[in-house]
Amino acid sequence: MQKVNLAIQVLPFSSAEDKYTIIDKAIALIAESGLKHVVCPFETVVEGTYEEVMNLVEDIKHSCLLAGADDLIINLKLHAKKEGDALIDDKLEKYS
Repeated sequence: MQKVNLAIQVLPFSSAEDKYTIIDKAIALIAESGLKHVVCPFETVVEGTYEEVMNLVEDIKHSCLLAGADDLIINLKLHAKKEGDALIDDKLEKYS
C-alpha cells in the first residue's frame, strides 16, 4: 500500500477546557498511533496509508469532542503520488 502525508491542524472551540489541552490530546493520539509524524508549530504531519491516516482523523475528532471541545475544525492537507510513496523525509532531506 502506498504511503501518503497528511497535515493535520486541530482548532478546538471550548468554553470549559483550555484549548491547548485538547490539542495536546490530539498530538498524543498521533504519537500513540505509531505512525511516523512531525509536530510543527501550526500542524502535525503524519505518514501512513490513506486508510491509516483517515482512521486517525476520525479518532482525533472523537477524542477532542469527548475532551471538551464544543466545536472542532480539523484542517487537512493530503499529499499522495500516482506511483510510489509520499514520504516526510523526502520533503525534509535537503534541510538536514
